[in-house]
Amino acid sequence: MDQELSELRFARPSLLMRAVKWLAAKRKPVFPHTADGFREHMASRRKPDDAPMPERFRDRFAVEEQRIAGHEMVTLHPRAGPGEWHMLYFHGGGFVLPMFKEHWPLAAAMVETCGISISLPLYPCVPYASHEAQEELAMAAFETLASRHDPARIALGGDSAGGHMALRLALRLSEAGGPQPGKLALFAPWLDLTMADPEMEGVEPDDIMLKIGTLRACGEMVAGASDPASHEVSPLYASSSALAGLPPTRIWTGRHDLFIVDSRSFATRLAEAGVDVRLYEYAGAPHVFMAITPTREARDTFALLKDFLSG
Repeated sequence: MDQELSELRFARPSLLMRAVKWLAAKRKPVFPHTADGFREHMASRRKPDDAPMPERFRDRFAVEEQRIAGHEMVTLHPRAGPGEWHMLYFHGGGFVLPMFKEHWPLAAAMVETCGISISLPLYPCVPYASHEAQEELAMAAFETLASRHDPARIALGGDSAGGHMALRLALRLSEAGGPQPGKLALFAPWLDLTMADPEMEGVEPDDIMLKIGTLRACGEMVAGASDPASHEVSPLYASSSALAGLPPTRIWTGRHDLFIVDSRSFATRLAEAGVDVRLYEYAGAPHVFMAITPTREARDTFALLKDFLSG
């Protein structure tokens, strides 16, 4: 990969990062580590609920709550008032899980570090809603924000499946030709539901959260009647002409994350399409490491995001 597109921020993981990874590896995984286990889990689970926003946030932020396409969207503003930039942020969870409790402090850290406002749609999960319904809610959320704020000062962001949603929204908006977001910030985005690149096999032993077979099974469920390898559900395969319409983009991914492989490929494709892109990599960091907000790596991510939005 072109070294001008990618930057290794730290050659070694911080002590706190290593400690958190060690503890996380001892816990029950979010998803079973086999495809069959994932399917059995999904067939027997109860419909999950979003983790509620911590009540103390009402003292730390100016909180705005509204309904978008029948679902709640929470906006966190700095106490001093709305930020110059407004981020529309989609949480991760493989499209099948709701808001994690860890997503709230992640959003809070971005508001406080970057001085921005963040809107978080609590979108419905597959299979209780389709992937297409999730995308329609994302579009409705952007249109609502764009009616109140300068679209050029709206950034789209998200982690994992949420990064996929932010990217797909940006592609749809570019195709539609209407108001466009100003920037795109992706945390460990899931770019290919088929997990096709064989280089992922070399990363898998170090990934404490994600497993190829599990993700392929999840991708098949999310795609529904669509081909999971189609660009509509796997934006890694979007055409060069479609990619050319994207705004300046930054990607953050750990090197102990399966998605690092596709992040590198995607950054290369964006650059070839003429997009202003940069990929930041972190040695030994797991999937969505920035949610471990006290770590050196997370603080660095937020500082880079602040620079990106102020540049």
